[in-house]
Order: sequence, then C-alpha cells, then structure tokens
Amino acid sequence: MMHRIPTTLLFLTAFSLVGCKPKAQEHEEEAKFLVSRPLRTNTQLTKEYVAQIRAVQHIELRALEKGYLQSTFVDEGQLVTKGAKLFQLMPLIYQAEVQKASAEAEVTEIELTNTKMLADKNVVSPNELALAKAKFNKAKAQVALATTEKSLTELRAPFNGIVGRFHVRAGSLVSEGDLLTTLSDNSVVWVYFNVSESEYLTYKSHKQSDEPTPVKLMMANGELFEEPGKVQTIEADFNNGTGNIAFRATFSNPKGLLRHDETGKILMSVPIVNALVIPQKATFDILDKKFVYVVDEKNVVHSRPITVSAELQHVYVVASGIEEKDRILVDGLRKVHDGAEIGVDYKEPADVMGHLEVASE
Repeated sequence: MMHRIPTTLLFLTAFSLVGCKPKAQEHEEEAKFLVSRPLRTNTQLTKEYVAQIRAVQHIELRALEKGYLQSTFVDEGQLVTKGAKLFQLMPLIYQAEVQKASAEAEVTEIELTNTKMLADKNVVSPNELALAKAKFNKAKAQVALATTEKSLTELRAPFNGIVGRFHVRAGSLVSEGDLLTTLSDNSVVWVYFNVSESEYLTYKSHKQSDEPTPVKLMMANGELFEEPGKVQTIEADFNNGTGNIAFRATFSNPKGLLRHDETGKILMSVPIVNALVIPQKATFDILDKKFVYVVDEKNVVHSRPITVSAELQHVYVVASGIEEKDRILVDGLRKVHDGAEIGVDYKEPADVMGHLEVASE
C-alpha cells in the first residue's frame, strides 16, 4: 500500500493536467474580441417627411345662376370627361328671356330695313338710319346676353376628372355661388412636404445639377407607391412659425390610386460625403449619450462618448468623439469594462461593414 499511493497520485495528477489543457485553450480563445476601425466613405441617408397629396387640378363647382336644381346627370365619385353635363337648373325663366330678346331683335331688324329703304329715297336723314342700326345691334346683344344666361343654368365639366360629394340634391333651391360639388383631376398628383431650414441648406449645397431630385412615396398602408416622383419646385418663403419650407414632388398616377387630400411619407435620399461610420452594435448608451470602447495599443479598452449625426441601416454616422485611426470594440461590449485588457481579433473596416449593408456610392 505504501508503494501504490504515490503511483496513484501521479496518475491522477497527470490526468487532471491533461484534462485542464483544452479548457485553458478554450478560455484563451473566448477572450478574443472583434476589433476594427471606423470606415470613411461616401454614403446617403434616406429621410422621411410627412406629406400631403393634392390633385394637379381640384376645383369647386358652384352655381352661376339662381334657381331650382332640376336634374343631376352624374354620381359622386364618377369619372367624367371634359364638357360632360353635370347639373341643370330650371331654365324656364331664362328661356323666356331668350324669346323676349329674340322678338325685340326681330322688331328692330324690320325697323332697320324700313329705315334703310327710306334713306335710299332720301326720305330720312343718314342719322336716323344710323340710329336704327344701333337699336338693331343692341337688340342682338340682348339676345346674346339672354342666351348666355340660359347656358349658365347648365353646369359642365371643365376638364376630365372625378366628381366629388354632392352638396345639393335635385329640387333644391340654389343661389348664385352656392357649392354644388368638386371636380378633381388626379392623373398627376402634387405631393407637398415640409423641410427644415438646416435640411434645406444641406439639400441646396449638395445638389450638383438642375435635374429634379428623385423621391419615393410611402402610402398610408406602409407600401411604396409604384410610380417614381421628382421634386420639381420649392416654395419661395419659409414659414416663420415652424421654420420650414415646403417642397413639391410630382407623381404620375395613371391608375388613379392616389386621391386628393390623401396622406403619406416622402422618402428622399440625402448624400453624406466623406462620412465616418461605425456599426450600431459597437455602441452602448448611458442615459442620453452614446459611447464606444476604444482599444489602445496595449489592448486596454476605454469608454468614450461620441456624437451621432445620422442613423442609417445598421450603422451610425459619427460627428465627433472618435477618429478614423481609432480602434473600437465591435462585439462583446457587455463582457468587458472600462480599463480591462482584452484579446484582440482585428478585422479591417471594409470586412466588418460588408456584412452591415452600408449604402456606398
């Protein structure tokens, strides 16, 4: 027994040393963390703006004369063509005025004929003939006026469009100027959105040509409108109350999907030149500030606050706090603390960003 104990102890000691070696290697491998540097690149930021959709033509149709609404020839929401008859006011009084004016015109025409015959025989003076002509011309003008007033009892579509809601019904007494309905031509729509002063200055300073800026429209259901749009005009003045200026984008609407007064969001890409970007997962928050771990030449981590100027998909654009030469910790932020020494698994920024969908130009 005295000779067996040392042998057994030696065996157990050797076994334990052999068994611990893989664990030590595994622990050593786990201690290495992914480290990289910020990437300097040209990218673009897609900004969203709340938008209001307007038909390229949207007008109110009002009664031009007073009278009872006799007939309605269309329905609400109906697509009509230019010149289509929409409403008819009772035209009896105006028809009588036309007949009266026509009769008076006939009388003055007969008087003009007789006066001309007498003038040819030098029975009446040239002044009397001129007066007869003037009376006849006045009577013709009265016929034209009465005919025009009668035509105003018919309301026709001034352009192709969609009829809006009716504000009166057949049999209603309407006065001159009363609203009957609206008419919208939405074959093309104008989409208005407000841009802040700083964003406006950035937009104008980075715009390199006079070509309209392409934009997209996200509809209220979250889907993108299939037709592309272009920013074609900017209003002249800023709104003093909000500090914004209105942009107007134009979209073709061949299927009539968009209607007047709809809402949506404009998606506009803004270029960011020479941006310094880092992965979002390389940051952590303390209260309302963002931090990164900077790894020094001795592989010791130090927390450092940064300022983010823009948020892209999976990455941040950094305005200040770190430089392109700094090494930053990308993974394992919760496993380290300020002042800790770590094992470094360094990868180039392009390799790290290649898996993060950075929008490069």
